[in-house]
Amino acid sequence: MELILKEDVINLGYKDDIVKVKDGYGRNYLIPTGKAVIATPSAKKVLAENLKQRAHKLAKIKADAEAFAAKFEGVALTIATKVSATGTIFGSVGAVQVAEELAKLGLEVDRKIVSVDAVKEVGNYTATIRLHKEVAVKVPFEVVAEAAE
Repeated sequence: MELILKEDVINLGYKDDIVKVKDGYGRNYLIPTGKAVIATPSAKKVLAENLKQRAHKLAKIKADAEAFAAKFEGVALTIATKVSATGTIFGSVGAVQVAEELAKLGLEVDRKIVSVDAVKEVGNYTATIRLHKEVAVKVPFEVVAEAAE
């Protein structure tokens, strides 16, 4: 039996895939739980049209993400934080601090799309900013000791 998946199903396929499954699996599990619909010729036409329309929107979103990624060219951050005498940071530097430093430069990003391993010492590191599932930017940053007042 041919079905169109309405959501991702582990070990079967992703949303909007057309898959072949055994009749019992389709009729007793996938269709009643709303994970799939029967792939009739009219349903296939509707799916094709939806994918075509969505492709245009997704291409625009990706182009916008690539244009925004170009603004990160040559950006290097310096994050000042409190440091012990041994060079260890009190607490850690993470995505929140990187997002705040980018905001100071006029590059507003959500901290949820910034990926940084927890930084516990002074030094040079790299943050990854995922603007789109296919567009990621690496931003170098340096963690330095805060000047004593």
